[in-house]
Amino acid sequence: MSGKSNKDSILIVDDSEATLEVLQRNLAAEGYQTFTAPTVAAAVSLLETTPVDLVVTDFKMPGGSGMDLVRHIRENLRDTEVMMITGYPSIEGAVEAVKVGAEEYLSKPFTDEELYAAVRRALDKLQLRRSGRAAETQTPTFSHGMMGESKAMRDIQGDIAKAASTTATVLVTGESGTGKELAARAIHYGSARASDPFVPVNCGGIPDSLLESELFGHVKGAFTGAAESRAGFFHAADGGTIFLDEVSETSAPMQVKLLRVLQEKEVYMVGSNRARKVDVRILAATNKDLWALVKKGVFRKDLFYRLNVITIALPPLRERDHDIILLATHFAQRFAEEFGRPHPRFSSQAISVLRNYDWPGNVRELENVVQRLVLMTEGDIIDVPDLPPLMRFSALRGEGLHRTLAEVEYEHINNVLASVNNNKTRAAAILGIDRKTLRQKLRRTPGQSDPPNTTT
Repeated sequence: MSGKSNKDSILIVDDSEATLEVLQRNLAAEGYQTFTAPTVAAAVSLLETTPVDLVVTDFKMPGGSGMDLVRHIRENLRDTEVMMITGYPSIEGAVEAVKVGAEEYLSKPFTDEELYAAVRRALDKLQLRRSGRAAETQTPTFSHGMMGESKAMRDIQGDIAKAASTTATVLVTGESGTGKELAARAIHYGSARASDPFVPVNCGGIPDSLLESELFGHVKGAFTGAAESRAGFFHAADGGTIFLDEVSETSAPMQVKLLRVLQEKEVYMVGSNRARKVDVRILAATNKDLWALVKKGVFRKDLFYRLNVITIALPPLRERDHDIILLATHFAQRFAEEFGRPHPRFSSQAISVLRNYDWPGNVRELENVVQRLVLMTEGDIIDVPDLPPLMRFSALRGEGLHRTLAEVEYEHINNVLASVNNNKTRAAAILGIDRKTLRQKLRRTPGQSDPPNTTT
């Protein structure tokens, strides 16, 4: 296992000098910054002057129990997690520790990996709480409607700024719901054409028989029903920008006409043989792989190259982990104000589910989900039961189909152990393996070839 790069700090509290030494050595080897205290009083004194991310405390100690320390931390330190270790395991003790505020409860004897896993879980919960609070107070960064603090979105905002400073044609790609029109608007309103029209056209939403007339206009009598001449979208966008969304849905004849516009900067109205010059910047978007369509012969190669001068590929929401809670909080505040509802907060468990959900509909799906939550949730805390069923069930799947078989097995074994209060005999019976096999599986993390040493 690799060490921690962010140097999370851990205070180990135990009246046994040998236990303190072993735990400090093992956790320091993992890259954590470690402190030790032999009593609750010493721990409290250290916590008054030293910020600590996690306290790992023994249950029974002379002069004050671990439970007393947990209570003190929960009453005085909002930014510190607690993990309880005990050599006297009982269901009642675990329940009481959790009620008082311990995030993790580990029974002796335990392996190194059990210790590391419990520490990681506790620190992950702390990070979730911190990210939730940060999202509630953070002022979102907007770029003409594009919002995000993740590296992916900072890179996109940089690309948008560069594209806006040119007159080149831009192809915006990305899954449905990632904000392709927002990116196009950001390019237009950041450019020298910002004071001129921005005209969006959904090429996939207009029947092919009407698309030419809609784009280029028509003269009177050009076809049945053409009672008067009418300008098209290209005329409306003259001097500004036209955004051709779902450009991959255009037919072969329409692709030829679009290519001519790009090459000649002129359009022919339907029913006219006279060209009209237009000063229009073209931005296009697609949620499909245009090059794959070129290879299949359903999209013109020359048009692809004309459109693909600058490409901006928008990342799916599942790759913008740091933005999910920022966006959710922004949408919650916006809808709360719109509908006259209290501004809701997300519980740490709900934040965990939102971050682990795959978001196939991307930002549009997140916006719709949050709108529903604001309208339907009672009270000002959004918790896991308030979330849509599909999302609640996804929490049980962790990372879904992106995990290895070994990772799924390891998680299932630990879930079974937790359900039987870490009773390895009962867990082995439930899993259909013997205790020796269970110990072997617990001694290695997924992908690890050599088992770590055992801590007792």
